[in-house]
Amino acid sequence: MAKIRHVVGAGLIVYADFMTTKKPSGPLTGLKVFDLTRVLAGPTCVQMLADMGADVIKIEKPGSGDDTRGFAPPVMPGTSESAYFSGVNRNKRSVTLDIATPQGQEIARKLLLQCDILVENFKVGALAKYGLGYEDVHKIHPGMVYCSITGFGQTGPYAPRPGYDGLIQAMGGIMSLTGDPEGEPQKVGVPVADVFAGLYGCIGVLAALRHKERTGLGQQVDIGMLDTHVAWLANQGMNYLATGVSPVRLGNNHPNIVPYQVFATADGYIVLSIGNDPTFAKFCNNFGAAALLADERFVTNAARVMNRQLVTDTLAVIMKTMTTATWIEKLEALKIGCGPINTLEQVFADPHVIARNNLIEMQHGSGVAMKLVANPVRLSETPADYRLPPPILGEHTDDVLASWLGFDEAALHDLRAKNII
Repeated sequence: MAKIRHVVGAGLIVYADFMTTKKPSGPLTGLKVFDLTRVLAGPTCVQMLADMGADVIKIEKPGSGDDTRGFAPPVMPGTSESAYFSGVNRNKRSVTLDIATPQGQEIARKLLLQCDILVENFKVGALAKYGLGYEDVHKIHPGMVYCSITGFGQTGPYAPRPGYDGLIQAMGGIMSLTGDPEGEPQKVGVPVADVFAGLYGCIGVLAALRHKERTGLGQQVDIGMLDTHVAWLANQGMNYLATGVSPVRLGNNHPNIVPYQVFATADGYIVLSIGNDPTFAKFCNNFGAAALLADERFVTNAARVMNRQLVTDTLAVIMKTMTTATWIEKLEALKIGCGPINTLEQVFADPHVIARNNLIEMQHGSGVAMKLVANPVRLSETPADYRLPPPILGEHTDDVLASWLGFDEAALHDLRAKNII
């Protein structure tokens, strides 16, 4: 049966299926993923694949499942599912299976032989103990794209260490760049090290699939959170490589552009982002500061960077003359970069966020509606496919083992009695 899609209220998209057996659609339709991930980095990678049509079976430990099922409060209203788990586990079918047992390992091998992609984020070498490491799987399924996401990658002196987002943010340098210059180093307010590792993992999987398409051979995609963290240091990483000097914390200021920072207004705060000299001239000419353009300390961006404090102090007086709303109205009319500092309540109420359908709602297995953040990748011909809500632990175990492996009720009952599923 077809999927119903309709708009409820302010841009909230609701998805509901008449039948839970609806087949996936999207550019990865027909591909199957054996998901051995938990927490955030791995599940982020797999959810991206799932949203694009891949058929995912998420293997979870009987009785407890993914660690993030217990990362609560908060839980999603009307359910027992943590908000943390719900955010990165839609479009997956939950299969409980104890891979620490020989029989569980045998079932896992039978299942993965029917899959195209395996994603895991166990510590280095942990899955080899169960006969599910890359070398083990490659021998029996050479076409498998096997993605391993760990804290420090499969090689190097830190490879055996566990990886945690806060730890990686500290070791990867971003904390040395974040926070007030006079305060302590700060981590980013969301687990960016985990999320970036998951996204880089997805990119690696897609590249490996292209290679498999040409050769028929799979390979291991080795993602280290520290590696990906170093990769996205972006301009600050390059600033260090160019100068040999570690950048200092600048708070909300941009290291290479001035003014590009937070300013206090008459009633709050605003981000002012002036990216080039003509735009700075436009700002000065329209807001009573034309005289600054005759001062060589203000004329070019390079000069403004060298005289950062002077520029900041001078503009701070101007920015306090109007309210945030007035500044945004006037600056947007001149096409000068600016924006309010929104709370999450304001983010999800923002008319642009609503117009872009960034919030979806899916019917959870408990029977209640669940709000989720949409996939941000917008494909014109094969859009993200929202077909399965975040699963209840073990919700699909019987269906998958029966349809994929032909297990009957007696076999399932026996496995459950042994705590294998």
